[in-house]
Amino acid sequence: MGIRAQQKEKTRRALIDAALSQLCAEQSFGSLSLREVSREAGIAPTSFYRHFKDMDELGLTLVDEAGLALRQMMRKARQRITKDRSVIITSIDTFMEFIESNSNVFRLLLRERSGTSAAFRAAVAREIHHFIQELSEYIEKTTECTLEQANIQAEAMVTIVFNAGAEALDMTKAQRKVLSEKIVWQLRLLAKGADFYFTKRAPS
Repeated sequence: MGIRAQQKEKTRRALIDAALSQLCAEQSFGSLSLREVSREAGIAPTSFYRHFKDMDELGLTLVDEAGLALRQMMRKARQRITKDRSVIITSIDTFMEFIESNSNVFRLLLRERSGTSAAFRAAVAREIHHFIQELSEYIEKTTECTLEQANIQAEAMVTIVFNAGAEALDMTKAQRKVLSEKIVWQLRLLAKGADFYFTKRAPS
């Protein structure tokens, strides 16, 4: 990559980081202006268009990056599993770490999941689908479930975790710990129920 291309990528990254840094409980992506983002990134508003067609394209990029960042963390979580720590405990701990250190990123996913933009809703749905798909494949490999059965279980688990994540955003560390313990039990019960229903019960 040449110097010019490197500088362009650096400026593009600055715009992404500038938008993320301005997201908070009081400010959503929809309320950000192109001028605000450009000023935070240290470039002229007219230079914005060299990197993104409009604010919607920047927003979709943020959604893609948010989903990818979360999936990468959860992959690493599964690699960290030891004899003394279950996949559920390790995954929930990792998820809560992500929320604590990337609250703006997770707020973006939650808000745009039910936002007014159809393109944004579709982008978040796609990221959640990727998340469910990876978890389904892991469940299929580590249990006796078929891929279809694993997908049903994974979808239920992701729903529980994402809903809990919305609660965790405004909690203290101590409150998140209590919530994490509750989620672990919910997921254990779901996994036990799925194991019984799909592999041990008599055919109906």
